[in-house]
Amino acid sequence: MGYLLSDSDLACFERAIELALLAEAEGNLPIGCVIALDGRAVAEGKNSIFAPEFNPRRHAEIEALQRLPRRLLEEAAGRLTLYSTLEPCLMCTATILHHGVGKVLFAAADKYGGSSPSLGHMPPYYEERLAAVEWLGPVLSETCDPLLQRAREIVEERQSRGRFHA
Repeated sequence: MGYLLSDSDLACFERAIELALLAEAEGNLPIGCVIALDGRAVAEGKNSIFAPEFNPRRHAEIEALQRLPRRLLEEAAGRLTLYSTLEPCLMCTATILHHGVGKVLFAAADKYGGSSPSLGHMPPYYEERLAAVEWLGPVLSETCDPLLQRAREIVEERQSRGRFHA
């Protein structure tokens, strides 16, 4: 693993997993996210791209960042830690970098849609911002790989029915 998770890290991941399971129960992909400041959760989000209505921007990380109090972004962005059950995609990565989050921990690697292959190959603006972020993962594969597998199955099933977008 390479990174020793603290008790507060584990508590944030436990909540992110709860959010992922709630998202799945609501008909969405099982992905959850928590943002913490000094070990205390300050915002959270869950994947909501399919329900209540299709919106491809409603990724867990984006939802959590939108719920983050503006004051925290202005005063403490670099001290924020974002916990996601799944490796952020390119859209989420760019948004995380724009927000100036200081640390990202993701539980499961996503070889299909995760941004890791792009890191080190982005435009200079993003690479400069990435250099200021501690980017770690996967840190809980054994726990969250099953969530990733179910997300892939949901996407594949919707695509096979020609209903990915609705």
